[in-house]
Formats: sequence, structure tokens, C-alpha cells
Amino acid sequence: MAESERRVISVVVINEASVLSRITDLFSGRGYNITSLTVAPIPDSRYSRLTIVTSGSIRVIEQITKQLHKLVPVLKVYEHADLVEKEMALIKFPVLENIADINTLCEAYNGKIVNVGENVIIAMVVDEPRRIENFLKLIKRYNPKEIVVSGAVALER
Repeated sequence: MAESERRVISVVVINEASVLSRITDLFSGRGYNITSLTVAPIPDSRYSRLTIVTSGSIRVIEQITKQLHKLVPVLKVYEHADLVEKEMALIKFPVLENIADINTLCEAYNGKIVNVGENVIIAMVVDEPRRIENFLKLIKRYNPKEIVVSGAVALER
């Protein structure tokens, strides 16, 4: 059996209604799971870029990319091998936690405290997905009240 690996696929599409639905239907109709999906318009254009994180064998990923190319609003499909990939996490902490320690930890993961309110501290980190995962393990000692992690964004080198 072929080994299933994490894969990142970028899809450039014409920004029109129901495009996202057609792409997610393609995945679900074939039983492929989407681990992460990020969609954003490409500045100064009528296009959007979808960054899809999935897993599968080389053969499965080839099938997915061939099917994506057949969808009418799709302009380009990249299956990334050499890429820069980032995720963002926002974390809400009780204000009673040590702000200096939290900020020091955030800085080690390309982040900082972005808001201090009456009852909560909100921190942000932006890094590679594996490093974000590690950061989230480390911050448990500071009793996070809420954590939100974005999907991956990626650009080929």
C-alpha cells in the first residue's frame, strides 16, 4: 500500500460564486479529507488562491490535481514540493498569567502579545505548521482560555 503523506496544493481560480463548493465536492465525492483550507482573493485581480492541505499517496495527489484542472474556474494548480508555508494562531490567556513569560515564548515563534484587555491577554504567533503545533503544547502551562489556528498559506519558491 502506498504511503500517505501530508500534501499542500494551491489552486488559483476565478473568483466567482460556487467555486469553493465545487472544489470541496471534488474532495468529498472521492473520499479525500481536507485537513486545512484557506481562501483569499489575490490583490488587484479577479482571482483567488486556495491553499489546501490534504494527505495521500503520490497517485492520489496526482488524481486530485488532474480533477482540479478539469474544473472550469480553475486556472492553475500547484502541488508544492519546495514551498514557504505558514500558519497563524491567536491565543487568549487569563490576564493573571505572566505576560512577560508569554511574550518571550511568543517571540521564539515569530509572535507577540497583540492585545491586553481588562480580563484577557491575546497573543499571536506565525510560523511553520509543525512549530505552531509545538508552541500550542508549550503554552498549555499558561492556561489558555481559547485558541484559534488559521489554515496554512503557502507560496512555491
